Amino acid sequence: MLRLLFLELQKLWLNRTSKVLIFVSFILPFTVLVLSSIKINFFGFFTLELGELGIFNFPLIWHITTFFAAQFKFFFAIVVVSMIGNEYSNKTLKQNLIDGLSKKEFILSKFYTIVFFSLAATVLIGLASLLIGLYYSSYTEFNIIIEGTEFLVAYFFKLVGFFSLCLFFGMLLKRSAFALAFLFILYILEWIIFGLIVWQANLDIAEKIQNFFPLKSMYKLIDEPFRRVVMTKFPDKTEIAYDYAVHWHEIGIVLFWTALFIFLSYRLLKKRDL
Repeated sequence: MLRLLFLELQKLWLNRTSKVLIFVSFILPFTVLVLSSIKINFFGFFTLELGELGIFNFPLIWHITTFFAAQFKFFFAIVVVSMIGNEYSNKTLKQNLIDGLSKKEFILSKFYTIVFFSLAATVLIGLASLLIGLYYSSYTEFNIIIEGTEFLVAYFFKLVGFFSLCLFFGMLLKRSAFALAFLFILYILEWIIFGLIVWQANLDIAEKIQNFFPLKSMYKLIDEPFRRVVMTKFPDKTEIAYDYAVHWHEIGIVLFWTALFIFLSYRLLKKRDL
């Protein structure tokens, strides 16, 4: 496993564009650190500091930071599809196979890289969340601090699932731009199918089915936290209550799609004439 991972990391390190995109994909999520220290002065009447609003309290902070950081996954998605596009354009895929790398090992090297960067991103955002929380949170009891860390688990699987989808599109289309365009097409397609189900059945059934779609199931791992923030400020407004928890069956759906995308990527490579 380490041999395949180091082989892939070496390729990325030698590619200047990949290095820049990896750097950006890791740095941008940490803008939450900047946001936590922002002070907005309203014409001298009062100063609004985000960190003092309670949104960085434990356990809410785990939800806030993981949801925010997940919005920047597109940058590493470019790296993933580029990994495949470069293999075809530079003829390194064929050369690797000639040098003794099996097609299974080739796909595994890509998957191990995806897992490695997803894990690294999860650890970093976890440390950032912990530091911000320890600085701003009114609650420092250990059991409260670790409450909500399941959002880090969801964040990890969300990244692995999304990047596995990008890997599949990269293998299917061989071109980075086309693969990224297909992500947008899939997003539109999911909503078209959702609309057709609503038309034929009802909204409740459509939403339940939609939660099994690839992109929607990945999004559902970490629901938007904004209503939760409002709930903490206005607990009496029961009409805004919603289920924001991380559910293991939702992780299971994403794991299914992840396994399917990796398997399909392997089958494509196995059947393709290089």
